[in-house]
Parts: sequence; C-alpha cells; structure tokens
Amino acid sequence: MRNHQILATLITIIMSLSIGQIGANQPEKRPNILFIMSDDHAENAISAYGSNLIQTPNIDRLADEGMRFENSFVTNSICGPSRAVLLTGKFSHLNGLRDNRDRFDSTQTTFPKLLQNAGYYTAMIGKWHLKSAPTGFDNWEVL
Repeated sequence: MRNHQILATLITIIMSLSIGQIGANQPEKRPNILFIMSDDHAENAISAYGSNLIQTPNIDRLADEGMRFENSFVTNSICGPSRAVLLTGKFSHLNGLRDNRDRFDSTQTTFPKLLQNAGYYTAMIGKWHLKSAPTGFDNWEVL
C-alpha cells in the first residue's frame, strides 16, 4: 500500500513538472503596440470616443480590439515639449525641453528605447520637432 502512495505521488509530481514545461516551451506572445498621436487633436475627431462628427471605422476597430486612453492630459501644451514628456515620462523641467527652442537630449531613457530593449521593432512616422535625430526607433521618417 505504501509503495502505491509513493508511486502515485511521484507520478503526480512528474506530470506537474511536465505540464509546466509545455507552457515554458511556447514562445511568449507579446501584444502589438500602436501609439497614435496627432497635433491639436480633439476627442470628437475619432468616432471610437462617441462622436458622430466623423466616422473612423479603422481606428475604431483598433480601439475596440486594443487599449485606448480615456483620461489623459499633457503637462506642457507646447509642441516639442509635450512630445518630450510623452517620450520620457518626465516633466519638461526634468527632461530639459521647456519650449520649442530647446534641443531634446536623446541620451535619456524613452519608451521606444525600452520597447527596443524588450525586443520590439519600433518605428516613428510624422512630426518630430525636437531638433535632434529620433533615437530608440529602428525606422523613422519625420516631417
């Protein structure tokens, strides 16, 4: 009887370890991240936020299948400094870009750099206006 209990315990342990290994051998599935930002953007410009002003079905689908910000604000309403705040997560007086005359210190940690370090392919297309070349992006095309 005691041998049966030991055997049952060993089988349970081996099966538990095997099940854990099955999950460990599968590649980690990471979410795709698409961050859309536009200048002087009003909430009613995207129908996913409840506006009937204009229909944006493709952006709405992305919003429905992903995550969207519903309670966000900027700490600096000036073009370049607000971008620097978003990139670094730091207030303007800490990231060094207080107005559009300043140059962005690209040696700072930014969320694109963190994503690159985590194995993501990063790209940026559009308005930059930080007086420095974009860093943290595998591909970029700025206006």
